[in-house]
Formats: sequence, C-alpha cells, structure tokens
Amino acid sequence: MSNLEAFLEKTWNGLLSRETGLIQSTYLSLDANNQRVVLEHLKKMTSETGWHAEQIASAQAALDAIRALTKE
Repeated sequence: MSNLEAFLEKTWNGLLSRETGLIQSTYLSLDANNQRVVLEHLKKMTSETGWHAEQIASAQAALDAIRALTKE
C-alpha cells in the first residue's frame, strides 16, 4: 500500500468511524480544500442512491459531527 493509499484509508476510516471526537479531529487535520471535498462526498453519500444503509448512517454521523464544530 502506498503512502497516499494509507493516508486515504486512515482518513476515511476516521471520518466514517461514528466516533464524534475522531471524526472532528480527522476533519480538522485536512486543509480547507479537502474539507470541502469531504463535505461534498458525505452529502452525496446521504442523498444519492446506491449506498449501503451502514454507509449512509456513517456519513450522516460524520456530517453531524462536522456541523457541531461550527455550532460551538
């Protein structure tokens, strides 16, 4: 596994972990452009067909945790 693949796997595992603290720390470790890309993808996961119910639940948990960052 390349460094990029390992980084992406670790990042998405954190974002989809359903653990608020881990989701938030993973998200905050990204630069603004990558944060935007992540948000767009998570929104697609919760609104488009073809995703497994567990993936949708994980994406929604990530969106909730990220949105909580801006409400603090």
